[in-house]
Amino acid sequence: MIKKIILTIMFLSFFSNLSANYHKLAYDFNFKSIEGGEIKLNNYKNKVIVVVNVASRCGYTPQYEGLQTLWTNHKKDLVVIGVPTNNFKQEPKNNAAIKEFCETNFGVNFPMTEKMDVIGSNAHPFFKWAKKNYGIGAIPKWNFHKIIIGKDGKVADTFASFTKPNSKKFLTVINAEIKS
Repeated sequence: MIKKIILTIMFLSFFSNLSANYHKLAYDFNFKSIEGGEIKLNNYKNKVIVVVNVASRCGYTPQYEGLQTLWTNHKKDLVVIGVPTNNFKQEPKNNAAIKEFCETNFGVNFPMTEKMDVIGSNAHPFFKWAKKNYGIGAIPKWNFHKIIIGKDGKVADTFASFTKPNSKKFLTVINAEIKS
C-alpha cells in the first residue's frame, strides 16, 4: 500500500509541471542588456534558451567558461543569457565592470542582462513567471542556477548551481530540447 502511494505521488509530481497553466510564455519577456539595449526573448523563438543568474565573486564563477562553450557549440539552436545579480552578495560590480570581467576572464560573448534581482518581490518578471509556472525548482537558491526554456516557450527544466554546464545530466536535457 505504501509503495502504491509513493508511486502515485512520484507520478503526479513528475507530471505536475507539464500541466502548468501558462498565461504567458518566455517569449513575452524582455531584459535590459548590459550594453544598454534590449534582449527580447521573442527573438529566440524556435531556440532553446538557457537563463543563468551569474556573479563574479562566486565559487561557481568558473562556470562562465562552460556556458561560453555551450553557447559557442550550439549558437544555431540555443542562446545562453547571463543575468548578473547581487541577491547573494557576490556581485558588487556595476554593469560596465561586470561586462569587462566576463569578457577578459572568460571570453564571454553570449547575451548578458544588466544587473538585477532574480529573487524576492523585486525580481525581474521573468523569474516570477518561471516560479509561478514551474514551481520552487525555478527559484534561484544561489548564483549559476540554470533555467532551460524549451522551444515551446515554457520552462523545460532547471538545474541548481552545482550542476556544471558541461555535465552529462545538463547536456542530455539541452540536446533533447534542441531535437524537439
